[in-house]
Amino acid sequence: MKVILLEDVKKVGKKDAILEVSDGYANNYLIKNKLAVPYTKRSKEVLDIAIAKRTTIENNKIQEYKEIKKALENKTLTFKVKTGAQDKVFGKISSKQIADELKKMGYNIDKKCLELDYNLDSLGIHEITVSLHKEVNFKIKINISK
Repeated sequence: MKVILLEDVKKVGKKDAILEVSDGYANNYLIKNKLAVPYTKRSKEVLDIAIAKRTTIENNKIQEYKEIKKALENKTLTFKVKTGAQDKVFGKISSKQIADELKKMGYNIDKKCLELDYNLDSLGIHEITVSLHKEVNFKIKINISK
């Protein structure tokens, strides 16, 4: 029996895959648990429409992320910190602080998108990577001053 998977099924296939499985497995497990639907002309049309819709949404997101990249790519964020003897910084600059600063500038970027390779705990200019999407990555500068 041919089915279209509605979700990823371990050791069977990925979502939206069209597979040939045994009738019993299809009826008693996949269809019963709403993991798949029987393959028909109509279900194939619905699948094609859903894939096209998802692709359009994904492309719009990528375009939006590219605009954010263009606006932020050469920006430098400045953080004023307290220092002790020999300009030793108290604490460090976290990804949450950077995300909050970007939010103040009008860019709603999640802290999980900010990749800190090392602790930002010294004075000077540091570079961090921002990964908005697997296709949209860029670097911004962080200036830590006293």
